[in-house]
Amino acid sequence: MTAAQAFVLTPTRFVGGLWEGVLTAATDDAPQIEASHDGTPIAGVEVAPLPGQTGHWAVRVAIPATVLGDGVQTVLLHHDGAVLAKVTILAGPLLDDDLRAEISLLRAELDLLKRAFQRQSRG
Repeated sequence: MTAAQAFVLTPTRFVGGLWEGVLTAATDDAPQIEASHDGTPIAGVEVAPLPGQTGHWAVRVAIPATVLGDGVQTVLLHHDGAVLAKVTILAGPLLDDDLRAEISLLRAELDLLKRAFQRQSRG
């Protein structure tokens, strides 16, 4: 079973720079969820069990101010190289039918795949 099949991360809200979601996972141990922006890890991903809900975890990520800026910024939440969720932030001048968000996501996912492939090749 792949990480994408074993884990489902459902966004619940994004308020005040804090992204929150619920992770459904077939495990009793806290899953290791990572966040990254342009290939740079974001520290402080919190994963906590939801009381009375076996296999459900609350996930919280504080989006740092360094991520914010003009253009499209994409933060990826992932486990073992599988992207579980994305946070796309668009700031600055907007254009109708803007494809920058999709291009940013594709670049971020490609970078994640490249790093996973390089780790696999070395190991």
